[in-house]
Amino acid sequence: MSEQNFKNHSRIVPLYHGLAFLLAFTGLIGSVINLFDHKEPGNHYSAALLVVVFLVLILILWYARVFALKAQDRAIRAEEGLRHFILTGKPFDSKLTTAQIIGLRFAGDEEFLDLAKKAVDENLSQKEIKLAVKNWRADHHRV
Repeated sequence: MSEQNFKNHSRIVPLYHGLAFLLAFTGLIGSVINLFDHKEPGNHYSAALLVVVFLVLILILWYARVFALKAQDRAIRAEEGLRHFILTGKPFDSKLTTAQIIGLRFAGDEEFLDLAKKAVDENLSQKEIKLAVKNWRADHHRV
């Protein structure tokens, strides 16, 4: 496994992010075309039902991803809060946002506290925090 850094830390699963969504959208487009370009008058119900099925499939695919990311964000917030508490004996600054904490998870312990303070003081975005990390702490167990 190659060393993780800002440029390669994103996780894309081709079968999910690419193929599943592509097939669902292709099916939706085909079913909409079928609904409006049908030759037989009795096919309205089944054609409309197919459109609904593909819309539901797209919603399921979308929310499966969103819900997994939300759960992961909560876990990261708890893990990084514990790490901060272990290093300082105090909880995170309440001004830190979840997005900032998620960016901080990639910072090694030696720069974590300074970067957390800088994130609050300068209102750094998640991306700015990740770019400021010098000693990248890899996370290979994310969704």
